[in-house]
Amino acid sequence: MTAHTHAYHGPILTLDNISMSFHGEPILRDINAQILDVIRPNMTQGQILGFYGRSGIGKSVLCRIMAGLMAPSSGTVEVGLAQQPVRAGMVGFVQQRYPLFDHRTLFDNLLVAAQRKYAPEAARQHVETYLERFCLAPHRKKYPAQLSGGQRQRAAIAQQLLCSEHLILLDEPFSGLDVAMIDEVKRLIVEVTTMDELNTVVIVSHDLVTTTALADRLWLLGRERDDSGQFLPGATICPRHQYNLAQLGLAWHPDVEAEPEFAQFVAEIKEEIRGS
Repeated sequence: MTAHTHAYHGPILTLDNISMSFHGEPILRDINAQILDVIRPNMTQGQILGFYGRSGIGKSVLCRIMAGLMAPSSGTVEVGLAQQPVRAGMVGFVQQRYPLFDHRTLFDNLLVAAQRKYAPEAARQHVETYLERFCLAPHRKKYPAQLSGGQRQRAAIAQQLLCSEHLILLDEPFSGLDVAMIDEVKRLIVEVTTMDELNTVVIVSHDLVTTTALADRLWLLGRERDDSGQFLPGATICPRHQYNLAQLGLAWHPDVEAEPEFAQFVAEIKEEIRGS
């Protein structure tokens, strides 16, 4: 497949020598990785990272570290073009339950988030914009219990974008959805990344095919082996498990799942996951 013309500017997210241990047991080890600002001619193009790993490998721990919700044992996380040390609230984190305040309307839920970042009048204007962009304006007066699962998901993503610094983590966004809903979530993620050049979505999912089809970059968290073939303690993201899908010609193609090159790549990734 032909790679689309693109270039890169500065880093959006940098993991610098991240390690994490609990009670002396290494969970993560020596993780060095970056997400770069993707530039495509004559268009607004954010970034989508697919993030994989076997169950129990440490994905949730690394996500919390990336979101500034947990400090690593060693190493640093820096975010944004200014590459500032991450703090809680700088990276949005949308969990599977799509938590919202049950006693507040949809509009008020989004307003609470927007007021963390903007002055009152600007916050209201941003909420109005996001309600329209996320097709939620007709539901502005509803409470979370009155929203469908898809509406709650869109609301949770909008909520995090309103108060974060362009970066958002999506935890299993395709879990339990039918085909039609998966297509809607895919469209929503693409919409988010084309709203602003710096908008960056990290998708943590077991749906390898769907996530890879959306991503322009892919990380695989796994365990490495020593020379004797034994697993080293702690999971890492080694250089050979960081894939630039844009350079491989697998990014930004409609219906890429139908292409033989894509199927071959996914099959190779599955083998890597089994071996980790």
